[in-house]
Amino acid sequence: APESLMQALEDLDYLAALDNDGNLSEFGIIMSEFPLDPQLSKSLLASCEFECVDEMLTIAAMVTAPNCFLHAPPGTEEIALTCWRRFSHPAGDHFTLINIFNAFKEASVSSTNQGDTEKWCRDYFLSCPALRMAGIIRAELVEIMKRIELPISQPDFGSKENALNIKKALLSGYFMHIARDVDGSGNYLMLTHRQVAQLHPFSSYYNTRRIPEWVLFHEFSISEDNSIRVVSEISPDLFAELVPQYYFSNLPPSESKDILQGVINHLSPVSTTKEEQK
Repeated sequence: APESLMQALEDLDYLAALDNDGNLSEFGIIMSEFPLDPQLSKSLLASCEFECVDEMLTIAAMVTAPNCFLHAPPGTEEIALTCWRRFSHPAGDHFTLINIFNAFKEASVSSTNQGDTEKWCRDYFLSCPALRMAGIIRAELVEIMKRIELPISQPDFGSKENALNIKKALLSGYFMHIARDVDGSGNYLMLTHRQVAQLHPFSSYYNTRRIPEWVLFHEFSISEDNSIRVVSEISPDLFAELVPQYYFSNLPPSESKDILQGVINHLSPVSTTKEEQK
């Protein structure tokens, strides 16, 4: 549909993937080397700047592979939640996925045969084929990084600085996927198209019953009761620091936008005054 095509071009423009003539920019050409969603490509490239490439490669592989969580059989839901809670990370679902992938990799190394790894997955209500696929995707992404000579930083998962850098890399690509809890009960209003959504039951926040106010999400699903999937908490300050101003100025008016505008004004009072005078 023409509307979908225009929206896609607009999104690519926000991601700096197009030049003024509508052709791929130099940055867009590098983004297109990856067989990924453009926002994910942008986040992966941004991770080179923020020195969290190893972690971002894992996130990219996990969100591209099929869902790793198995639907628990009736009567075992609480057991499944307890198992998944072991991998929960306070920073959000993207970080939880890293924990799951690393635990799977460790289980695979220590297993004497394939059956042991599959049993480990069953015990934790995780999909072994999905996690194996994530490993294959990650290896392919590493090869692409090496082929186009991009730096791969050393793993540093677990440090406070690394967690902040991962969020910066994610925001560089997913600044269009921001939502705010408007009433304190988990009703998230998305900044872009003003839809209201809830956390998906597979979210670690859903599991721990903690509701962050501002979140970045990987995808929005209408078919699953208007839910946002793969969600991590962000701060308005971080959003204000990294969001392209021309994207922010085109957002529809909302209370959330007013709050963010206040943060932007606080962070750069001089430039804001000049803008008002202009």
